[in-house]
Amino acid sequence: MSAPDLFDLSLDRNRPLQKQLYQILIDWIVNGRLTKGTKLPSSRRLSESLNISRNTVIQVIEQLKKEGFLVSKAGKAIYVSSNLAFCTIETAENSTLSENNPEFSLPPLSDYSETIKSHPKLKSRWPTLLPFSPGVPDLKLFPFAIWNKIYRQHQDRIPISGYGDPQGYLALRERLAQHLLASRGVRCTAEQIIITNGRQEALNICAQTILNSGDTVLMENPGYGGARFAFHAKNATVNLVELNENRLDIDQVVRENKQARLIYTTATYQHPMGGVIPLQERSKLLNWAEKSKCWILEDEANGIFSFEEKPIAALQGMKKHTPVIFIGSFSRTLLPSFRLGYLIVPKSVVPSFVDIKSILSGPCNQLQQAVLADFINDGHYVRHIRRMQINYQEKWEHFCQLIHIHLEPDVKLIKSSAAMFVVIKTPGHDDTYLHEKLNQRGFGSAPLSLSDANKSKVSGLILGCANTTHLQRQQFVEYLSKLLKKQG
Repeated sequence: MSAPDLFDLSLDRNRPLQKQLYQILIDWIVNGRLTKGTKLPSSRRLSESLNISRNTVIQVIEQLKKEGFLVSKAGKAIYVSSNLAFCTIETAENSTLSENNPEFSLPPLSDYSETIKSHPKLKSRWPTLLPFSPGVPDLKLFPFAIWNKIYRQHQDRIPISGYGDPQGYLALRERLAQHLLASRGVRCTAEQIIITNGRQEALNICAQTILNSGDTVLMENPGYGGARFAFHAKNATVNLVELNENRLDIDQVVRENKQARLIYTTATYQHPMGGVIPLQERSKLLNWAEKSKCWILEDEANGIFSFEEKPIAALQGMKKHTPVIFIGSFSRTLLPSFRLGYLIVPKSVVPSFVDIKSILSGPCNQLQQAVLADFINDGHYVRHIRRMQINYQEKWEHFCQLIHIHLEPDVKLIKSSAAMFVVIKTPGHDDTYLHEKLNQRGFGSAPLSLSDANKSKVSGLILGCANTTHLQRQQFVEYLSKLLKKQG
């Protein structure tokens, strides 16, 4: 085994060099930096690397040998002694053992961290790259050549090599405002947009900016677990509103005159059940929120890939001067690894949201933002969305046909207007067991029961069909059919 370089060993020239070297080596042996049996560099190599006299090094080594810290082996080689029972040496192994000792205890963590430590949803919230993992796009069809060409045009630009504006790259915010108006009916200026590190950070920023400890949040159930985690982190009280026809029951909210600081909804594609709030009910929700002084947090989630001729218009653009905050992300339309999302907030509160963004994470990657701005401006983004729309719809229809032929009536297919997801109910089966077995076979999924905060007995699977092939869809249905028969 070669001797370590000890490259970070440095000495103060204004203090006795021999004494410093002696103390440093003692400290490194005692605290485990130099473990038992470690070979030391030769005296010549140490003197050259430290730029000190070789005689000084030899004197220190000889003193440590006399004290039993070092020993000579195989000629002139020097090693840390293996017999150091008289001093404490913390290695990685015995350090772990000491932490497990009942007499050793670290200070406690927060109540929130203890609450979520064993939460099963956290272990599967970020999808893997398995076929049928929910929320994963078809990565093979991403236009890497076009993206990389734009990337090379920006990679040497000095102006975008710094930290940048925490609110986001201005050119991207301008392009995004134009695109969202045309595609989703979102009415905003670049000044109202805040670029975030993905959808989850956008949720965390909203929770930190809007909520106080103990505030009430209304949330559709089943719903997106990541939103619940963000609200609970602020110690908010989350009141669940059950679905009606697979969408948020607006009549229940209005009829019961529920009071809250914030209501969270995936209005244009309910996550995970896929329902769409009709126009009349969306208008009713806006009016209720204005009267109740309640913020609406509208999460776009999955509405971009819709079977409609044009994606359903967002709540945000239906009326002027409404308390709506709109959340979007590029993880499902482009690549999850980009980790770029956005918030759209009323102009008067932009500074408060930007301040929280600055504290939580600071600016997002400027280079990625600059490339994305040109990608949108040059029309590549819209063309990619159209191409994926056709691709995903064909996959969705084929997958639903297979389920209808081979799995019904053992499962119930929950159809929706969005092409990236298929939801099935599996009554009488343990969906967590099905999820684990599918994962072992190389198929992704998410148990539907984990989306239900009431922990009801609902059983089912949330499946993504965007990142699948024709053969994989056939193999999945064949294997799931065997699993259902075996468990039944």
